Amino acid sequence: MSVWLNLYGLVMRGFHGFAPGLLRRRAAKGKEDVERMQERLGRASVERPNGRLIWFHGVSVGESLSAIPLVNQLLTKHPDAQALVTSATTTSAEILKMRLPVPAIHQYAPIDTPQAVSTFLDHWKPDLAVFIESDIWPNLLTALDRRHVPRLLLSARITEKTARGWQRLPDTMRKLLSGYGLIMAQDSGSEQRLRALGPEVVSRMGPLANLKALGAPLADNAPERGAVKAQVGDRLMVLAASTHPTEENLIAHALRPVLKQTGALLIMVPRHPIRASDIRFDLEALGFNVAQRSMAEPLTAQTDIYLADTLGELGVFFRLADLVIMGGGFGQGVGGHNPLEAARLGKAVITGPDLSNWEGVYRDMFEAGCAFKVANSDELGFVTQTLFDTPQSIVDANARALKLAETDTDTLDLVWRHMAPFLPQQEDGHAA
Repeated sequence: MSVWLNLYGLVMRGFHGFAPGLLRRRAAKGKEDVERMQERLGRASVERPNGRLIWFHGVSVGESLSAIPLVNQLLTKHPDAQALVTSATTTSAEILKMRLPVPAIHQYAPIDTPQAVSTFLDHWKPDLAVFIESDIWPNLLTALDRRHVPRLLLSARITEKTARGWQRLPDTMRKLLSGYGLIMAQDSGSEQRLRALGPEVVSRMGPLANLKALGAPLADNAPERGAVKAQVGDRLMVLAASTHPTEENLIAHALRPVLKQTGALLIMVPRHPIRASDIRFDLEALGFNVAQRSMAEPLTAQTDIYLADTLGELGVFFRLADLVIMGGGFGQGVGGHNPLEAARLGKAVITGPDLSNWEGVYRDMFEAGCAFKVANSDELGFVTQTLFDTPQSIVDANARALKLAETDTDTLDLVWRHMAPFLPQQEDGHAA
């Protein structure tokens, strides 16, 4: 083990004593689940089921949802196996609660202290660990290696910023990455950055595969959708999906003239509904009439913005929208959100300039003519108005979006073929 890994392990072992206090402070800000904080310290809240257990980990919403097609495939082809899915954010936990198939189990991922990692692994005893994208924690990975638990890195996303960080400790990163039995990059840029680490990593690499290209259309709720439509009537609807701080104000300001001219309703779905009261305060300070969904406030002809501060209803609002603006691309550091969620429901998207998490997908959408990138508030207003002025252009872009979303049907089979050799063989009587 490298000197750096030893030092990191010692520091994190000492940090463990302060972790409960830090987690409590984060919980007070809504960043941790106060009722399940023990899971972050590796203490399971449910028993381990008997049998082979495959552990899937994705840090946040997009990554953890990417694992669901593989979980479904596992439970279908190996009904005797068990699936554990971990994530690190409260929003991902809420969404996985609604979408994770039975009998898969969700837990919060342990923090990367030796104590939390050991407690977690002692309880769950995974037979295979599958990591989505690039959530690389040294103590966790080295602990898996000591226990001879094979690990895979699927849909690996390595940004230029991440690669520059790795260059400070190339030997350490090479050691951690070469411990994966299989690495499948999600795009050519990530593949090149991984290959630059040398033959130890290259020898582990499989073909390109982006798990985020998989997935069924988001769930609908026809009665709720019908109720909203009845209140809105013939008004056009613009959906701002998965927005982050500063984006709500930027989008509302950009669309003010459009809303006034067309009478359209702006539906705002924040990525983190816990921010709803702050969002509403800001929007009303700008002079907008806001109705809030969690408070069951009715939509009237005077409503400018519908603040849909609920979880699990994004599929409803994608279906209602005449035009979709994807959040996460107008601020800094978020990197955009999954535009295929809209495309699977036949909706083109407008996005901001920060697309670092979704470069490959957006590149395909731009080339297909079903996504539009704007640089600022003025361009957002102009593009929105232009699209509304040419309704057929929206119809055509939506059709191209749906066609593109249906082109990656072979990805799941490709990933499964490369993952299957690492699945442990069934063992009679294997118990926790």
